[in-house]
Order: sequence, then structure tokens, then C-alpha cells
Amino acid sequence: MAISKPKVDVLIVGMGWTGAIMAKELTDAGLHVVALERGGDRDTQPDFAYPNVVDELEGSVHRRYLQSLAQDTLTIRHKAADTAVPYRQMGSFKPGTGVGGAGSHWSGCHFRALPEDFRLRSNMEQRYGRGFIPDDMTIQDFPVSYEDLEPHFDHFEYVCGTSGKAGIINGVLQPGGNPFEGSRSREFALPPNPDYLGAEMFYKAAEGMGWHPYPIPASNTSRAYTNPYGCQMGPCNACGFCSDYGCLNYSKASPNACILPVLRQRDTFELRTHAQVLKVNLDSTGKKATGVTYLDATGREIEQPADLVLLCAFSYINVHLMLVSGIGTPYDPQTGLGTVGKNYSYQNLNRVVLFFDKSVQANGFIGIGGAGATMDDLNGNQLDNGKAGFVGGGLVWARQPGAGPVRGINVPPGTPSWGSKWKQAAVDSFRHSFYYEVQGACMSYRQHYLSLDPTYRDAFGRPLLRMTFDWHDNEIKASQFLVDKALQMSRILNPIAVSGDAKKDGSHYDITKYQSTHTCGGAIMGHTPADSALNRYLQSWDVPNVFAIGANAFPQNNGYNPTGMVGALAYWAAKAIRDKYLADPGPLVQA
Repeated sequence: MAISKPKVDVLIVGMGWTGAIMAKELTDAGLHVVALERGGDRDTQPDFAYPNVVDELEGSVHRRYLQSLAQDTLTIRHKAADTAVPYRQMGSFKPGTGVGGAGSHWSGCHFRALPEDFRLRSNMEQRYGRGFIPDDMTIQDFPVSYEDLEPHFDHFEYVCGTSGKAGIINGVLQPGGNPFEGSRSREFALPPNPDYLGAEMFYKAAEGMGWHPYPIPASNTSRAYTNPYGCQMGPCNACGFCSDYGCLNYSKASPNACILPVLRQRDTFELRTHAQVLKVNLDSTGKKATGVTYLDATGREIEQPADLVLLCAFSYINVHLMLVSGIGTPYDPQTGLGTVGKNYSYQNLNRVVLFFDKSVQANGFIGIGGAGATMDDLNGNQLDNGKAGFVGGGLVWARQPGAGPVRGINVPPGTPSWGSKWKQAAVDSFRHSFYYEVQGACMSYRQHYLSLDPTYRDAFGRPLLRMTFDWHDNEIKASQFLVDKALQMSRILNPIAVSGDAKKDGSHYDITKYQSTHTCGGAIMGHTPADSALNRYLQSWDVPNVFAIGANAFPQNNGYNPTGMVGALAYWAAKAIRDKYLADPGPLVQA
């Protein structure tokens, strides 16, 4: 029999970025908040302390900071007629576990979406006509605008100590920034990080293409900083251990460094770790959540009643919880009815590697996770999609988060995969090569969705989440176009060799290879209950005291990393709860 705890005001599932933001905002409002985190507690000291954290084998091979796939995973298939099989070894993406979640092992790239990204469908139809969008492409406009989120983008950047250079402030163009971005209310919290050699060369090559390069907005502090919550951060020392690792130097923004030091001191906040949430409990009407059921660290089943339930786990885990709890109607790709599981999308990531002789000292083992240079000339309205022949845009960027022998060594095309010739190529290339990434948008489609697997179950007896996803012709064409542009740009620098990994016609999604952790959709926000699982405040249309905060709310993914918008949406939802919901609990948008 389950043990029942006293009711609390707010129950948060997951203690990553969104969970920490919501806990801070709602304890500010005087509410009693309990957060349940399935992993253990983590903090800079002792969990990310030197030298233990800078262990490539543990971080990048054994995946110390990621969820256990033996306990909780998903199944994957390319199309509905295929048999889905379990994801058994970390490859395509990296869902975190433990306090901080993926927010502790991310790189730090911190973008805002472009204004036109929020009205993608209407923008495409206005520019090229309705016939330009493929029949099976289910992209939607967001029910919020850039202007709605600008104050929240700004606040999140200052919480994170984001380093960058504004391109437009209050409508006025700023030299050195992104001339195509949405207007900002002020400059970044910190100036840009120093460039590594590959980024310096990127400026030369991008300008040679007639592009407009600018510093990548990076939540890796370029100097000492104290955020609005009083949390102190130190200047990044370019150690090269950002991606896959917690920051040892209080330099990379994370929930652990930027928010939790405040929360841990509050009597109205309670953090319970090793708490595996099984489901959200509903009342007899199915229209109101009464709390959650979870397993504690000893395996006891606990019922935690709450007035408000916030799903703040990794994006597809939020969707899984909604499906196993019966919140909303599961999506049916045959009829197009139902919304939970709809519009799953990902990110279209490729790479171009440049090799030089020994006069070019790239020193790839030095790195800052989010720092470098990029451009928006092939993104948003700057790209002529009609001429390019696909929907969506993307970036080419120079970024060096750090490399090491365990994480892999790039060698020139034609090099054998083993033996003395590979060894010599590795010696010749390791310090004299760098890469430019090509990151494109990923559209949503009728046949790409999340559902419950009828065959496989997790360690807790629940059906696994099933992902039905493959590359579409639109994304393959975008990959080929963007990689070709990156190759053209790279040749301006006269490398002795260059390689590109554009997707080939007919290629399929391979979950065994890392591409990005930018999984989006499945419980999307929209204008009506017919087209979305959540309203514009990320509140469930069906169960109004449940909110699902994360990239699960994106109707499709744009060309940027999602974290900046995930944080902004969390602050947007928190403001709606504080200003509207608490005064009058119920639907914030009338269906």
C-alpha cells in the first residue's frame, strides 16, 4: 500500500533548468514546493570537483551524468509499419539524471529564437504560398510571439551570465552583433568569450562569403559575475570539459550554480532525490490532478498530493508521463486526432572538418562549450527557401567545446580506420584540425510522433515510450544545402583536406550516433485543444492544474539550440501562474 504524504501547494517533477526556475518563482510567491528528482543530488562541490570530473572515460564513454537506459529508456522505429526496438546504449541524445539534469552537462550555447520562428507556418505561406509546405508537414505557429518572450529571454540570460554581443538594442543596430536577431532591451550580461583559432578563421571565411558573423551567445562566463539571485560565477578557464561534464569552475551556467544555492536555503522548498515518479494521479473526473505516485530511494511507493503539478523533466519524459497518466488524448497519425505525442521533432546536425599542416596550431583540447562564432545568413527570413527548396534554415558555426583522445580524433578522408597509417594521421591531425558544425532546423510531420509501446515495459512496469521518427526529404535537402555552403566557406581558408558529412538521399535516422540532445515536441503548445496538448502558458488543456514545461512544447524545432527558449518559456509560464492562476485556479485560456 502506498504511503500518503501531506498535501503541498506545488509538486515539480524533475530538477533541471525548468524545475529550478519554477521552484524559484513559486517559492518567491510564498508557495510550498516539493521537487522530485529521479537521480541523486549533485553540486559543484564535490560532484564536479577537479580532478574527478575531467575523466573522459567516465563522462563521455560510461556516461556518468546521464540516465540509466537499463532502468528507463524508449523504443525507436522509423515508420509505423516497423517494429520498434529499445534504445540500449547512449548515442543520439543525452537525457540527464540527477539534480541539474541535462542543464549540468550541456555545452552552454544560449540562443534566442528569431521573431519569424514563432510564426513559421504563416510566414512560409505568406512568402511562398500554401502549396510550398508538404502535405504531411504539420508545422504550426507558436501561440506566443518574440515580443511576449523578450523580457524572459533577457532575464534568463542574466541568470546564466550569458556572454555575447547584442546585434539590435531597442531597434538600433549594434556593430559586432547579429544584425538579423530580434530587438533586445539591453546588452548581454557579459562580453563575448575570447575566440579560439578556428573561430578567428571563421570570421575571415564567413566575411569572404558575404555573411555577417557574430559571437555565439554562450552561458560560459567570460569574467567574474554575480547573477540577479546573488549566485557567483568565475571566469571560464577554457578547460575543454563542458559537453558531457559538470563545470568544476562555477563558470558554466547550470541550475546547480545559478539557482539552487538560493533554493536550498528556503524552508518552503523541499528537494527529494532518488524519487522515480510513476504517474500523475487524477481525480474521478480525469480533469484534475491530485498529485503524483513515486518510488522513493528505498523502493517504497509514495503518494504526494498537490494542488499544482509541474512536469519539468526531459522533454520526451514529460510526454511519457502525460501518456501513462491519461492526461489528454494520445495522437493518432492515421486520423490526425489527439494531441499528446504529436509533432515530435529533433535537430538536423552535420559537421565539416578542416585539416591543416603543422604551422596551424588548433589545440582542440582547449575549449569553451558555448563560445565561438556563427552567422544567421542562412537562417530565418535571410534564406530564400523557395530557391533553396526546403522549409527551415540553419547555422554554420565555429565551436570548440574541447576534445581528447577518448572522445575521438578526426583524421583526413581516406585514412584507414586502424593501424600505423591511422596512428600517424592521428598524430598529424590532433593539434592541427578543427571543425565547423552545421545545425539546421527540423520540421514536424504527421508520421513522426511519440506513443506508448505495446510490447516493452520499463523497470517499473509501465509501457516504454515509443518514438516514430526518420529523416524526411526536406531535412536531407537542407543538410546537403547547408553542408555545401559550409564547404564553400571552408575552402577560403585553404586547408590541406576537408570533409563533410551531409546526409545522403534516402538516409535514415541512426539513434546509435550522437547528433544533439535537442529533442522537441510531443506535448506542444498551440491556439486550440484541437491542435495542441498545451495552451500558450504551457498548461494542459485537459487537466488545468498540470503544466508541462520544456522543449516538448515546441511545435517544431528551429535552427538554434533550444535551451534559451526553454528557459524563457519557463519564466513566461511561471509569471502566468503567479499573476493569473493563483488568483483564479483553472484554465488560463478558454477553449
